[in-house]
Amino acid sequence: MRNAYIKALYELSESDSRIISLIADNGAIVFDKYREAFPERLINAGIAEANMIGMAAGMASTGLIPFAYTISNFITFRAYEQVRNDVCLQNMNVKLIGIGVGFAYSNLGPTHHNTEDITVMRVLPGLTIFSPSDPLETYNATMAAAKIEGPVYMRITTGGTPKVYDAPYEFIPGCGVTLTEGSDITIIATGSIVYETLKAVDKLKKFGMSVRLINIHTIKPFDTEIILKAMIETGALLSVEEHSITGGLGSTIAEIIAESGYNVKFKRMGLDDSFSVGYGTYDEMRKLNRLDKDSIFTEAMKLIVWDNSEIINPPKTKIFGKKPIL
Repeated sequence: MRNAYIKALYELSESDSRIISLIADNGAIVFDKYREAFPERLINAGIAEANMIGMAAGMASTGLIPFAYTISNFITFRAYEQVRNDVCLQNMNVKLIGIGVGFAYSNLGPTHHNTEDITVMRVLPGLTIFSPSDPLETYNATMAAAKIEGPVYMRITTGGTPKVYDAPYEFIPGCGVTLTEGSDITIIATGSIVYETLKAVDKLKKFGMSVRLINIHTIKPFDTEIILKAMIETGALLSVEEHSITGGLGSTIAEIIAESGYNVKFKRMGLDDSFSVGYGTYDEMRKLNRLDKDSIFTEAMKLIVWDNSEIINPPKTKIFGKKPIL
């Protein structure tokens, strides 16, 4: 995702001299090509994230389009006052790029994991929030961010994120993407965990489940219509996020359900009033925090089947029935 962002930023800078790249003493090596091509348009603000956001706001006030890039914990928490007052309150055309969301910095522990950023950022008026699922979507979201007049926050992981999309597609801000169709359950995911969710969907299909999977690449503005459609057409909803369930994707969906008047089975998967636990690789962190494909499979089956004991050893010929909506 990081490399996809830098590639898009490079291409944008070739065609628009207003684009400025700011970093906070991180990512210096991966920006080497950008620095060589645009030496006066790469500014290292040092380990002073709040100052960097203030600088970005000042640049935007002169008509420039600054992209401020740093570790997501720092841009969303350390510089939150500047993001709120200098950028959002003034509706400045600043693009905030937070890298390392979720458990991306896996073996560095919860101080480096960011599982609260959606909660604190989506409350800010006028802020567009992108949460891309893979490198191609990151590239598309970066291109879209440059066209938006106003503040944007994009949350991405580091390198090595698996592909969700094998071919180009139309990226429309504010519109979710239906990756698979189904009628038994709808799973809604955001960010890099969409790929893990796809693996869970493949497993569910092997057990005869009809699963709709929705990728929410834009947290704000949120695609309410795609959720309402899923409520009407499928038997249950399951949200999956590498983030706290408080104030995140699941909370957003819960708000839609509460105001819709529909009665639907719904479960949120994520961190439940806790920080991440354990240390290890990215895959190990997801497993330890019950956000791996097997955990997603199990929670989905609980929403679909009558007898949850059959989840572990389901009969090969069994056709699972749906629970009634109460």
